[in-house]
Amino acid sequence: MSTGFHIVVCGSLVPDPLQTLAPVQGPAGPALKNELMLPAVLDPFAAHSLYEAANLAKKAPGSKIWLVSLGNKAKLQQLMMTVAQKVPFELVPLDGPASGFTDSFEVAAALAGAIDKIPNLDRSRLLLFGGCASASRDAGVTMQMVGERLGILDQFLAVDELKVEENGSLRFLERIEGGRYQVSVCSGPPAMVAWATGNLPEPPNNPQIGMQNMRAIMPALQKAQPAPVATSGITFASVTLPAQQRQTRIVKDASVEEIAKEIVAWIKE
Repeated sequence: MSTGFHIVVCGSLVPDPLQTLAPVQGPAGPALKNELMLPAVLDPFAAHSLYEAANLAKKAPGSKIWLVSLGNKAKLQQLMMTVAQKVPFELVPLDGPASGFTDSFEVAAALAGAIDKIPNLDRSRLLLFGGCASASRDAGVTMQMVGERLGILDQFLAVDELKVEENGSLRFLERIEGGRYQVSVCSGPPAMVAWATGNLPEPPNNPQIGMQNMRAIMPALQKAQPAPVATSGITFASVTLPAQQRQTRIVKDASVEEIAKEIVAWIKE
């Protein structure tokens, strides 16, 4: 395509999965202990959608990528030092909470509002990318609500592959039950694509891309709009880590049926 796409990727930071997370009850509700001190990474599903956006933009001259991120401004700055070296994009930051205790409805409203304000965004060429789930906000509905707020009716979930056909239509492979795919086709943008993991590798670091991105990222972070995502309508009775339980018993020559029955009985207890 000669005009290319306008690709908006929604993705934010999450605590590094190698860190031990401890929930605490703060004055404003549940939070993570020492959350601002925890190392952060780009949400894995969002990262894949960003890499897919870069791959698509490379094949479609004239395309442009925006990364819309809701998170603590200082933490976003640290994260961008690494992410900015992967692919070229323009950052649209929102200064607000990025914990898993925020409401998806409020998050979607903040993201859609930020996308609405992107200058020179062509809705007729818009592809809204994001993860089908999140390592912190795993409600699985945020991207659908952002799409609805933007008036995007063609929505595709758990996508592993996107192919642009010769006639300009978009062909998707969506995950369904049984390890199979549903093949979906739409005539073209606008469309919302919630990505699964696909098969693209992580792009190597490119310092030149990083320097080019950071020239625009730093001023954008300084002008980041506050997005106090409300949690007033949510009540948490308690917040604790899942209890670990292990019961091991060695039995020889047990049949598959006996093992299955014992597992079912143990679960029912």
